[in-house]
Amino acid sequence: MRYHPLSQADRSAMLAAIGVPSIEALYADAPHETLLKTTLDLPNGKSELDVERFFARLAARNMPASRAPFFVGAGAYKHHIPASVDHLIQRSEFLTSYTPYQPEISQGTLQYLFEFQTQVALLTGMEVANASMYDGSTATAEAVLMAHRVTKRRKALLSGGLHPHYAEVVRTISRLAEDDVETMAPDVRAAEDLIARIDDTLSCVVVQTPDVFGNLRDLTKIAEACHRNGALLVAVFTEAVSLGLLKSPGAVGADIVVGEGQSIGNSLNFGGPYVGLFATRQEFLRQMPGRLAGESVDADGRRSYVLTLSTREQHIRRDKATSNICTNSGLCALAFTIHLTLLGEAGLTRLARVNHANAVLLAHMLANVPNVEVLNETFFNEFTLRVDGDAAALIERMAARGVLAGVPVSRLLPHAGLDDLLLVAATEVNTQEDRDAFVAAFKESL
Repeated sequence: MRYHPLSQADRSAMLAAIGVPSIEALYADAPHETLLKTTLDLPNGKSELDVERFFARLAARNMPASRAPFFVGAGAYKHHIPASVDHLIQRSEFLTSYTPYQPEISQGTLQYLFEFQTQVALLTGMEVANASMYDGSTATAEAVLMAHRVTKRRKALLSGGLHPHYAEVVRTISRLAEDDVETMAPDVRAAEDLIARIDDTLSCVVVQTPDVFGNLRDLTKIAEACHRNGALLVAVFTEAVSLGLLKSPGAVGADIVVGEGQSIGNSLNFGGPYVGLFATRQEFLRQMPGRLAGESVDADGRRSYVLTLSTREQHIRRDKATSNICTNSGLCALAFTIHLTLLGEAGLTRLARVNHANAVLLAHMLANVPNVEVLNETFFNEFTLRVDGDAAALIERMAARGVLAGVPVSRLLPHAGLDDLLLVAATEVNTQEDRDAFVAAFKESL
């Protein structure tokens, strides 16, 4: 028998209390095509031991990132994280704390959030950063909503180089908010003419650099066009390590900078939890979502920390809230802060240079393979290959040879006709032995 915690009478009483006729009515706002039409094909209840054994067998079929040469990226990257990071975040003072609802008893939490914000502001070249977001995709959607509030306009333009998952999150939240989103076609070579599409109806233009195909984008002229038309430029990144080498988005005119901080301090973790980064200009501070920790002094003149800005829905702002999703990934933000502190400015720059050098070495090796084309002119640690045949099938053949070779573009854009494209990422964890194994498996699998 399946386990049902509530009886039918319990459910009827709960529905009556909230004033809806059925459980289905709770999902009235969800698109009909996304709802299951039948029950899931799951077995009846098993003992705890049986369930553990079943999932252990299932997990054994996976190839962990640590067990093979690993070149998978597309928004989540394998980096070396010092053991000290995991040791420190598991101290009970950090692991058991959540969010600072009572700032007067959360000085340690507020202090590291203050330091985290300082690091993010310096990395992005912006004047102010919040205490983190849920992840990079939801931070991007929040940036679009913020641009609407700032400009009093309701239309956003998304670059064709924006990660498709990020674009989908923006479109979903915009649909629910009844906002307008225009998405450019997938742009493999960063050749789209965004400037020609910018006019005075837009609240913002959203551009990723390096983009989902690995291309580096010069945002300067796009920012100028946005500002001429009263729009904001939202700069997005998925690889935080790139900020150690590239000119900061703030330095080239971005108004809001958002992205994924997973690369620093946070392992792959099967896709999460991750940590969204969000920074902006001082003039837009009051429209920024999330929490912001500030520095002050107490009654005795000692340095102290306070929750300066808190605009989430649970603080009774309701429809005036500037954020209605999780607005702080505290433990992941702490891991980010510890790792970046250990690296320091010079260490982050060296790490970024090693990432870039490893990717360039691999790209040069692959460019010499017949019937293979490296599509990027400039990139950081990720690039796109055009191969002869189906990239998804190629990935499976290489995995059978013990190499996790990347992400087929068709997995991200299944209906775009880009089945012969493969995204490859190389970081500091990849050795020359890994690169040789990649090329050998690649040649055998083509």
